[in-house]
Amino acid sequence: MAPNLATGTFQHSPCPTCFTHTPFLSPTSQCSQVAFHPHLPLRKSLKLVKIACVSARPNKKSLPKSDNSEARELVRVLMRNFSDQKPLVSTLNKYVKLIRMEHCFLLFEELGKGDKWLQCLEVFRWMQRQRWYIADNGVYSKLISVMGKKGQTRQAMWLFSEMRNSGCRPDTSVYNALITAHLHSRDKSKAVDKALAYFEKMKSMERCKPNIVTYNILLRAFAQAKNVNQVNALFKDLEESIISPDIFTFNGVMDAYGKNRMIREMESVLSRMKSNQCKPDIITFNLLIDAYGKRQEFEKMEQVFKSLLRSKETPTIPTFNSMIINYGKARLREKAEGVFKTMADMGYTPNYITYESVIMMYGFCDCISRARETFDGIIASKREVKVSTLNAMLDVYCMNNLPMEADLLWESSRDLGIHPDPSTYKLLYRAYTKADMKDLLQKLLKCMDRDGIVPNKRFFLDALGAFGSSATTSKADSGTKGMKSQLTVAKT
Repeated sequence: MAPNLATGTFQHSPCPTCFTHTPFLSPTSQCSQVAFHPHLPLRKSLKLVKIACVSARPNKKSLPKSDNSEARELVRVLMRNFSDQKPLVSTLNKYVKLIRMEHCFLLFEELGKGDKWLQCLEVFRWMQRQRWYIADNGVYSKLISVMGKKGQTRQAMWLFSEMRNSGCRPDTSVYNALITAHLHSRDKSKAVDKALAYFEKMKSMERCKPNIVTYNILLRAFAQAKNVNQVNALFKDLEESIISPDIFTFNGVMDAYGKNRMIREMESVLSRMKSNQCKPDIITFNLLIDAYGKRQEFEKMEQVFKSLLRSKETPTIPTFNSMIINYGKARLREKAEGVFKTMADMGYTPNYITYESVIMMYGFCDCISRARETFDGIIASKREVKVSTLNAMLDVYCMNNLPMEADLLWESSRDLGIHPDPSTYKLLYRAYTKADMKDLLQKLLKCMDRDGIVPNKRFFLDALGAFGSSATTSKADSGTKGMKSQLTVAKT
């Protein structure tokens, strides 16, 4: 619950960019007994009758904690049994007596976290063949949301059509999921127009009236598109409606403006937030600190941090991580080290992102030896070292024109128990190309081939992004065309 001085308290709305639906339970039953008149004799032939009233729709009450943990455990078992060699349906059939609607919802969530949207559709088709399955908006809303996040707009539209054909009438949650799906498509201008069209359509349908989640989705989308006029129009529309903005409304818009470096617009939304008597939470403080830090407006950033310490909120590790990396980019080493010390004095334990921020900070400040000391300290601590930490140290070497040192570290990474991923290869490819180190490039390509990493045009566009858009495109095209011959040379 977040306080709103205008209306007392209000319940948090769902996150504007994510839609979760409460898992359905099996249909509930209600039992009633035949009542007897108190002044009439009880006849022996008269029997008690048990009348069961079964709901046509699954009960949407949340699972008890014990049942929920059991459901999640079964889903973990199912996920462990899924593999490319073993068909997904055979695993579902193996546990058919145990799987119900709530398990399928959890499966959608787990599969949706990876790039496994096709498996979500397989689970859905399997569900439809089960006796307990009842077509419901929640199922379609969840699937449309998953498809949208994976950029599968066509599949989301197909599910919407399938839902209507099954006899389900769309509601607000379905349209919210559909709007989000369109906003994840590549053509952003077309997506925003489509989302706005759905929004206007929702206003005319009784079952589908926009709610605060709808406004939050659209406000963030228009802020990301830098469409200030449309953001203001939506805020005005919201003020004229019976819906009250919540903390997610303001945080979403401020975050989008902040990432676009639109500080004045972000501050305008902050003023609007205060006028609505909506108190900032830790997310508000963090996004303000990050936005000011990226613009190197450190006086304002420090003022926000002081306000945070005076408030009822407490800093989180991302608060410190943001300040460290942004001070580092400005080459303010002492300031960054001071934040790290403050963090330790306040009893916070740095996470791997903190250490990566410190490594990068030293890299920006030309303190290569201090960056390596930090990296070696992580190795010596026997903690699990993530590939992103390796990438941070490699990036420090590369940004300081030390490709040979980067190559030596990369060669020793497997001995350290760190396995490079595609992002590692992109980083090194960019550095070796910039340094014109052809021998290192050939060795890198050979290792990519060994690890089964096949570069495509996207790989080169990401890897060569530092060379400018036109040069990058031409280099990417030539790199893609010549890759087969280069790999052949690398193999030999």
